[in-house]
Amino acid sequence: MYNKPSKNARFNKKIQRCRALYTSYPTVPYWDDESFSHNRWLATIKKSACPNDSISLYIHLPFCESLCTFCACNKRITKRHNVEKPYIKALLKELDLYTIVYGFKLTIKEIHLGGGTPTFFSPENLAKLLQGIFERTFIADDAEFSFEGHPNNTTFEHLKVLHDYHFSRVSYGIQDYNESVQKAINRIQSFENVKYVTETARAIGYKSVGHDLIYGLPFQTVEHILNTIQSTIELKPDRIAFYSYAHTPWIKGNGQRGFKYSDLPNAETKRLQYELGKKILEDNGYQEIGMDHFALADDELYQAKQNKTLHRNFMGYTTQQTKHLIGLGVSSISDAWFGFAQNEKTLEEYYNRLRQNKIPVFRGHILTSEDLEIRQHILNLMTKFETDLTNTKLHIKTLQLIYQNLQTFVDDDLIEIKNKHIKVYDTSKAFIRNICMAFDVRMLRKKPNTQLFSMTI
Repeated sequence: MYNKPSKNARFNKKIQRCRALYTSYPTVPYWDDESFSHNRWLATIKKSACPNDSISLYIHLPFCESLCTFCACNKRITKRHNVEKPYIKALLKELDLYTIVYGFKLTIKEIHLGGGTPTFFSPENLAKLLQGIFERTFIADDAEFSFEGHPNNTTFEHLKVLHDYHFSRVSYGIQDYNESVQKAINRIQSFENVKYVTETARAIGYKSVGHDLIYGLPFQTVEHILNTIQSTIELKPDRIAFYSYAHTPWIKGNGQRGFKYSDLPNAETKRLQYELGKKILEDNGYQEIGMDHFALADDELYQAKQNKTLHRNFMGYTTQQTKHLIGLGVSSISDAWFGFAQNEKTLEEYYNRLRQNKIPVFRGHILTSEDLEIRQHILNLMTKFETDLTNTKLHIKTLQLIYQNLQTFVDDDLIEIKNKHIKVYDTSKAFIRNICMAFDVRMLRKKPNTQLFSMTI
């Protein structure tokens, strides 16, 4: 086991680097939009499509009844539920358009409903959506379906209907149980609500229940984090996501303008929130999976990590190995391995493209041979915490740039390099974003003119 400690004296220096999630490489701000086109995206799908392969399906359900001011996701705030049926009709039409491009009936191995608030939709309308998907596709025998639930509006009926359609995992957005923090982020929810939806999901038969927590929120103290984690442990969720709050108020429409930088914990406090929270989780049987994620030892995510079959895509860490991920809905991102594409970000433009019988993408990136190799190295680091450069086809100047940037992590005892094999120490996983940045030659070659990401910790 690799347990060599990192040098805390340099910790604060490293957390000042910008935060990239590496659910894709290149990261979205470095996509080559100028050479991307709708036709190139269709050609990329056809180039890599295989009838024997299963795909993942991400469905973005953007509607929320109220604005959570910590959220930087694409959403539409409304209390009008008559938006549900037209949106479902649009999602199914988009799936039909993709099926035409593929040229065969798709086999679905993974579905994730994200948002927004998926449980904004009525159970009846969610059933109509899923019935439409099932009629248009094959479902793999080992398929795994999941959704994001809001503890305040997830009902027994939601859980039952989705379970009837083979959903076996649910993650609930908890964030923090402290009242002052909840008021600041406009997300008021009680422990009792969380307890009810957690226990109800288990009673219905869900095999995995996850809780999402956030550190670094406005007015949040170390004590708040400790109390939130202790309350969470009482319910013993199978998985816990322990996210760093990403403060990006410059992004239009994300709602993060209700508080100031001075309301946020400073870097030292945020570091303590993470380190103490991580220790409590590990002391209570939660194993670190990768960036931000923990799971109990009997959970499939932890087992996949142990077996080195863990995968990562735009939906985060997953046990499902698929090369293609199709994103349906406004702002969704699709991944055909050799290329990425993002849908229109406004409902109006999304609907307009579909009325023209076009897949509603507006930007994307077709990967070069260099992109493809670097993408695999970053994926290896994110899921296995190691990668090997022995048989690399990267240009010598690119390799020199990568090694030069890796050296600082060697000097800080965060990684080990032996015979071109790079391994991240167990105690260094909090720095995995930074370590991956050493491979991000697009970012290294072209520094952004403006701030694109939040801080790493």
